[in-house]
Amino acid sequence: MAAELTVPQLSAKHRPTLDQALSAIRSRAYWSPHPEHPKAYGETAPADGLAAFEALRGTRIDLGQPGTDGWTGSEKSPYGPELGVEYPHVDPDVLLPAMKAGMAAWRDAGPEARALVCIEILARISARTHEFAHAVMHTSGQAFMMAFQAGGPHAQDRGLEAVAYAYEEQTRVPGQADWSKPQGKKDPLELGKTFTAVPRGIALMIGCNTFPTWNGYPGLFASLATGNPVLVKPHPRAVLPLALTVQVAREVLVEAGFDPNLVALAVERPGEGIAKDLAVRPEIKLIDYTGSTEFGDWLETNARQAQVYTEKAGVNTVVLDSTDNYKGMLANLAFSLSLYSGQMCTTPQNLLIPRDGIATDAGHKSYDEVVADLAASVGGLLGDDARANALLGALVNPDVKTRLEAAAGLGEVALASREVTNPEFPDAVVRTPVMVKLDAAKPDPEAPFLSECFGPVSFAVAVDSTADALDLLRRTVREKGAMTVGAYTTSPDTERAVEEVCLEESAQLSLNLTGGVYVNQTSAFSDFHGSGGNPAANAALCDGAFVSNRFRVVEVRRQA
Repeated sequence: MAAELTVPQLSAKHRPTLDQALSAIRSRAYWSPHPEHPKAYGETAPADGLAAFEALRGTRIDLGQPGTDGWTGSEKSPYGPELGVEYPHVDPDVLLPAMKAGMAAWRDAGPEARALVCIEILARISARTHEFAHAVMHTSGQAFMMAFQAGGPHAQDRGLEAVAYAYEEQTRVPGQADWSKPQGKKDPLELGKTFTAVPRGIALMIGCNTFPTWNGYPGLFASLATGNPVLVKPHPRAVLPLALTVQVAREVLVEAGFDPNLVALAVERPGEGIAKDLAVRPEIKLIDYTGSTEFGDWLETNARQAQVYTEKAGVNTVVLDSTDNYKGMLANLAFSLSLYSGQMCTTPQNLLIPRDGIATDAGHKSYDEVVADLAASVGGLLGDDARANALLGALVNPDVKTRLEAAAGLGEVALASREVTNPEFPDAVVRTPVMVKLDAAKPDPEAPFLSECFGPVSFAVAVDSTADALDLLRRTVREKGAMTVGAYTTSPDTERAVEEVCLEESAQLSLNLTGGVYVNQTSAFSDFHGSGGNPAANAALCDGAFVSNRFRVVEVRRQA
């Protein structure tokens, strides 16, 4: 297979980016090679991206994959329109052997060549960020700007971060070594040794509905950069962004002289549910999954032949003890509760507030005052429908709407949800968040705040004291997990106590956020998404542990 892209060419183009990414994961400083602003992509990029997306609608994406036995596709935008895109349906008995065929050459290329090819894939995706943004928007329900940023540059950053970690871990061991052991008066014992990073096997990446690229790229690129072929199984409601990703990856692999079947797509027919069947096949050695706890637990229990990385669900909590910036606290929390209609695995759910209230720079505020003021802050933020649509996006599926409507019956409603009309997409289901007042003093093992209620639902939970809040925090993280924890306090002792809970229970903590950084947002190369240390996720995006078990080092010794 003649290569149009040689390793020297790729090195000249992308080695500086790889070096900067390696530096960033070591320093944890801010860095990104992917612009966040839509105008950075050129004057015509917005119109070109929209046109490219519209041109995809009603078409068939033929990837030329072995084992294609039909076509399928049933995506409908949360904003209303049918996408009408068809994708290859595959026979895994044909596709999986074809995917393995290219492994040896990909393995022998080495960590640097693999990293450079992965960065070229990301660079081409980046050039099409506007097109991808519309694909993410119309499969996830994210508002356009969020789909552009989270589905574009932020997702690409996470993919590049995984490549950097993969390269770092694979190159810890030298490729070769001359070994000489002194034997006193005798000649030394001498061996020549080589060390090769050997991939595990085919990786299965099971995509999610809400963040198909952001949650999908870390596992995809971590596996590919460590030498493993990757089979991408998108969520049936969010196929298009990952199908385009696979298409780009296959094109780059061919141009670089590798087998395109190192990356392939598996799309299910309506109701087919192929993930379980694929997950337990003996060829599948790695699995990446984001989604429900139920299926994540099933994978961890049943896919015994594979190394399984899961991001599931948790009960995200904010402890309100005291603040020296009451207005800033309310504004920050209001934005966090509203962004993407709470459909983020990092959105706060439980707001733990002492029933006697909290000390603030605006005077003492009772529990009822804090709840009322926060409800007013959310209401003010979303009072204008245009701004509400830009922040909320659309509800991703009917299950979220059902949970939202049911939440109003769980307790006293402090903030009622309202329907918002989107004039551009009148069929979109847009709802503002609901906030419900609950009391932790009433013993109830089925209390709503003890489980995740995914969507625009939050619980203002009255607790006897900050100490009781920390006990409840510890319990929910230990039993249910948490992707994020937040706290507001002016007390050094309380700050340390919250930190201790999070250190012991392995939960990522944000303290006293009152500006433009929010508890439900993380920055690649610096922030860890999840910890892998509590039930919400068994892995973190990204760290060395996320990539190091995707390959093994095989040694060959030769007599010198």
